[in-house]
Amino acid sequence: MGNGRFEAGLEIRRKVLGAEYVDRALAQADDFTRPLQEYITECCWGAVWTRPGLTLQERSMITLAALVALGRTHEVKLHVRGALNNGLTREQIREVLLHVAAYAGVPAAVDAFRAAQEVFQEA
Repeated sequence: MGNGRFEAGLEIRRKVLGAEYVDRALAQADDFTRPLQEYITECCWGAVWTRPGLTLQERSMITLAALVALGRTHEVKLHVRGALNNGLTREQIREVLLHVAAYAGVPAAVDAFRAAQEVFQEA
């Protein structure tokens, strides 16, 4: 992790998901889960989210679409919050979810709409 990716990933991860969430995830990591947290921070956030070529909003849309298609409701909620932090509107999030319905299936989109609605109600 001496390549600076972890630090860059930590910065962008905190910006998108919120420092409280990220700091809690890292603090709760133990000997078993710490390598996963380090991998996520360095590789997903430090090597991918920091790349030029796409805006944070575009990355949020792509991430939401992939997570909805995979049926990862917990992660959908997390990344709906992140998308809002990145400046996406509820309408843009709705359009992403509707678009996914056409390509990944209505049941996945129904779950995602439910998850997004919960996040919107909390906000």
